[in-house]
Order: sequence, then C-alpha cells, then structure tokens
Amino acid sequence: MPHPLVKKRSLRWVLTFLLWTLIGLCFAGQLYLSRAKIGQPVSWGFAIGRALSDWYVFALLSIPALWLARRFRIERGHWVSAVLIHILGSIVFSIGWMLVRAIIERWESALTDNPVSFSDAFSHALVATFFFNLLIYSVVVSISHTASYYTKYQDHALQTAELEKRLTESRLQALQMQLNPHFLFNTLHAISALMHKDVEAADRMIARLSDLLRYALESTEEQEVTLGQEIQFLDRYLEIEQTRFGSRLQVVKKLDPETLQVLVPNLILQPIIENAIRHGIEPHARTGIIEISSRQENGQLVMQVRDNGSGLNPKRPHREGVGLSNSRARLEQLHPGKHRFEFTSDAGLLVTVAVPWRTSDANLLSREDKTLPKLREKNIG
Repeated sequence: MPHPLVKKRSLRWVLTFLLWTLIGLCFAGQLYLSRAKIGQPVSWGFAIGRALSDWYVFALLSIPALWLARRFRIERGHWVSAVLIHILGSIVFSIGWMLVRAIIERWESALTDNPVSFSDAFSHALVATFFFNLLIYSVVVSISHTASYYTKYQDHALQTAELEKRLTESRLQALQMQLNPHFLFNTLHAISALMHKDVEAADRMIARLSDLLRYALESTEEQEVTLGQEIQFLDRYLEIEQTRFGSRLQVVKKLDPETLQVLVPNLILQPIIENAIRHGIEPHARTGIIEISSRQENGQLVMQVRDNGSGLNPKRPHREGVGLSNSRARLEQLHPGKHRFEFTSDAGLLVTVAVPWRTSDANLLSREDKTLPKLREKNIG
C-alpha cells in the first residue's frame, strides 16, 4: 500500500490539475460565446483546445512560481528583496508562457492552410497577454502565501492549545498534590489522638488508611473519575472517620443511580465531607448527620453535602481552607464558567457542587462501579 504522505501528495496534484482544467473550461466557454457574438463563431473543440492549452501552460509554469513563492516569502524584515525577486520572477514567468504558447501555436498552425511564424505568434502573445500573465503569477504567489500563513496560523493555534492543555494539567496536578498531603496529615492527626484512647480502633484506622492511600495513589493521574468511584473513595474515608466518632457520626446517601456514571473531578467531595465533619460534627456533642445527594438538573450533575451543624456564621466571613480552596480552583480549571460551588445555611451547612453532565465510556467503568448498590438512600452508622 502507498504511504499516506504519497497518497496525500498525489491527491493534491490531481486536485490542482482539475482546478486548472476547470479554469480552462470556463475560459473556453467565454471564447466560444464571445466569438459567436462578434460573428466569428468557432467550434467547441477549437475553444476547449485553445483554452486548455493556454491554462495548462500556466499550470506547468506555476510549479517554479510556487517554488519561488515558498523560497522567498514576503515577510517583515526582508520583504524588499522578496518583492524584487518576485517582480523578476513574474517577468520570466510571462515571457516563458509566451515562448511556450508561441511554439504551440506555430505547431498547430503548421497543420492548417494558414501557418503562423514563431515571431508573429510571440509578438501577438506579447501584446495580448504580457500583463495578464503578470497577474496570473501574482495570483499564484498570493495563493501560496495565503496557504502558508493559514498553515502557520493553524500550527500556532494547535501549539497554543497544547500548551494551554499542559498548563491546565500541571495546575490541576499541583492542586491535587496539595490536596492529598492535606488529607493525609489530618487523618494521621486523628489516628494520633485515638492511639491514647482506643489502640484497636487506631489500628483499624491505620489499616483503612493504607487501603485509602493505595486507592488514591492508583488514581492520582486521573483528573476526573466517575461519581461511583468518588463515592467508593468517600466510603473508605468515612470508615476511618466513623472509627473515630462512632455513633456520633451518621451518613445518609441519596444518590440517583444514573449519576454514578457521570464524570466528576477526582477527590472533589472528600474536602467538603472533611469540612462538614470538622466544623459541623466535631464541635458538638449531639449526633452529627451528613447527607450526600446527587441528581440531574438542567444538563448538570448537582451534588450536595448537608450537615446538621451550626451553618454559616453571619457575623464572620466564610473562609475556605486548603482543601475547599483547591476544590474551587480545580473546578475553575476543569469547567471554567460552567460549574457551581456554593455554601448556604440550611439547618446546618449545605454545599452544592454542579458540573456539566458528562458520562464516562463503558470501558472506563471499574468492576467495582458495576457492583455499586443501586440504592437511592443508604444509612451508615
């Protein structure tokens, strides 16, 4: 099989030939109609043969003209020399066309009763077509320049898009690297506090933390996961927190089964849950309830985390810690202008996260995703 590059080049030559042929046929029609109008009709065969021979000569001479156009671009810095070269090139192009056309006309007329000498054919072409030929050369060079600038523009746009993509990925990676240590240090602090109260519970927390870290490391390169995977990660995290708080912590899930396959930023809910536990559950002696819900709304996945804590203090400005500020920054990087991240007081604190509804491919779903319990409500604790 021919190489794709060879096939592409061959196609380009075929299309170029067809273009010159189309131009020749258009001028053939004009020649036929104009001769008929002035009372000197010619046959279609004569009109087509004459026009195609003219434009096929242009096509042949356009090859060196295109080489000159690529070799000497009219660009800032050396445009004067390039213009002078193309002026000379256009003159040579025009004279070359007239020479070739005179040879063809001399050969064609030799087959008729009225032969034309080479000098007469050249003189007629000089008077009739010299400046027109210069115009054709200018058009060929202009098309070459336009195509070159368009290609450079496309390449620059692709490079810019690639650089922006890499910059966004680097920012997201940096934010995620900040997030994981933040979560780790807080969990280790909780284990350290528990070591002096309940050694067995602390041991269970360490075992669950190792599982959680293994899961986090396996998905550290993924900026987006399914909501089902995010919930699995939360389950592991909540097992650690429930070992710490016992019956004081209850979690209620109200998840629409259809939302479990929607893509969400990796580790987007964990900082929100951690904030709810730290500010909504830990300061109070009563049983703390955290409700996690998901639904589809206006083409978006809406996730909400509600706790029964004290909510926002109207007398103090709301300040976001490392985890929440990173979550907001990651949402802005992944979905600029197409997301919501809101905090409201509603019998506690209600955090709403909305992202565009984008389902994952079937082959991206893990085996664990397929076995997630399809329950709209699940109580833990």
